[in-house]
Amino acid sequence: MASEASIWSSSRHGSEKEQALDDGDGPGMRTVHQQDYDRLVFSTPVRRLANKTQVWPMDANDGVRSRLTHSHEVANLARSIGARVTEVVRKHDEHPEAERAIQPILLAAGLSHDLGNPPFGHQGEVAIGNWFARRSDWIFTREREGGPELPGGSEVPERLWPEFTKFDGNPQTFRLLVTLQTHAKRRGLDLSAATLAASLKYSRSVSGPVKGAQGKKFGYFESELSTIEWIRRSTGLKEGERHPLTWVMEACDDIAYSVLDVEDMLKKGLLSPEDVLTILRGTEGLAGNGTIETIAADFEKVDRTGRRAEIRRDVKVQYIRARTIAALIDVAVGAFQRYAFCIMNRTHQTALMDGDPLCDALKGVARGYGFVHPTVLRAEAQGAAAMDSVMTEMWAAIVDREKPDDFWSKRIGAKSRYVFSLISPNYVEAAAEPESKAGPAGTTRYRELRLLTDMMSGMTDGFLTKLAGDLKDLPSVARA
Repeated sequence: MASEASIWSSSRHGSEKEQALDDGDGPGMRTVHQQDYDRLVFSTPVRRLANKTQVWPMDANDGVRSRLTHSHEVANLARSIGARVTEVVRKHDEHPEAERAIQPILLAAGLSHDLGNPPFGHQGEVAIGNWFARRSDWIFTREREGGPELPGGSEVPERLWPEFTKFDGNPQTFRLLVTLQTHAKRRGLDLSAATLAASLKYSRSVSGPVKGAQGKKFGYFESELSTIEWIRRSTGLKEGERHPLTWVMEACDDIAYSVLDVEDMLKKGLLSPEDVLTILRGTEGLAGNGTIETIAADFEKVDRTGRRAEIRRDVKVQYIRARTIAALIDVAVGAFQRYAFCIMNRTHQTALMDGDPLCDALKGVARGYGFVHPTVLRAEAQGAAAMDSVMTEMWAAIVDREKPDDFWSKRIGAKSRYVFSLISPNYVEAAAEPESKAGPAGTTRYRELRLLTDMMSGMTDGFLTKLAGDLKDLPSVARA
């Protein structure tokens, strides 16, 4: 068990004696990092991704991707790239665990990277943020709208408001991994420091320094600050520094959604393979691109087979996927090798796929023909409305309790009692522990707000939609 700081640390968040008992596997069996991946595979948040939107909300076509299939594909791509960059990593870091750790860490980081995404994807994030923003004149500082101010010291500091008004799935992913999942010692999935560090796409707090790739978003909530500090002690990483393998995971996410979102559009018949080829050929910076010309030659060979038109179409879709993924993997590997010194020294600041014309062109196809499709926009609008109405009911159920200091106490209204019964007990348990959180994260109001976002982001598309309909039909009874 590693005792000194290392980016390959297999330490778990507990005493060395506890870790020795928990690890279980003997010599020649699974490493700690392999255990991390296995824990994720069998976890509830991963299973929930099967009913969360990738691009097409609750699509009836079984061939179209959910967030779960997307996550497995990102993990697979990450493992493949990991195999190709292992040698260059070892040139810069001779730690004995490095070679064995790379692939299982990448598998885990790829599989977990979207766990915190709320229903309906990015639009769900926006809907959560908007709900808080519209109530920002009271929800962080007052007992209720138009009510008295919260007692001194229990209000949410303004520097933390963006955790809610700019809600993001990335820090929610980290919270799921380290806090929300039920564990004997209350440590979430209890993953190793190295796996958690590699899974942290943005390694700054909401009020941390904005710099380069790390400045786009924040990566953890105030509620998980103590775990972040432990990870930094274990790995030697500082705020704003990425684990080297995070760059690979990010590149694989870019590759997956740039190529595979387009493939889903083709499967739905929104474009033909020839349409995509024409668009790519006409894109600035791609004239004479070898991959595109190879795809064109593939199409000609397929057309000469004389097979049925729909069969030829499916084969052409497969060629687009295979050729573009192979080309973009080469780009990612080449960029990692080129910037290896800076990546390994944690000074690199540019995403591996930034500026690649093929990757950008494929993203443009998805934006221009998929994301703006009426079926997507309609479902997103329905999802936003459902999110807003359910959040309002959930908030009422969270705060409408007999004992303000006891999150488990009986709810006052019948509707609130029903809605509160739907909240996961492990989420309530995490909110009910002020002694484990120092500073503003330990105040009642912050923990109430966290409980609300925990429940809303944990819902699947189908659960949210059904619940919104159920609650709409359930009358409220005014309190005496």
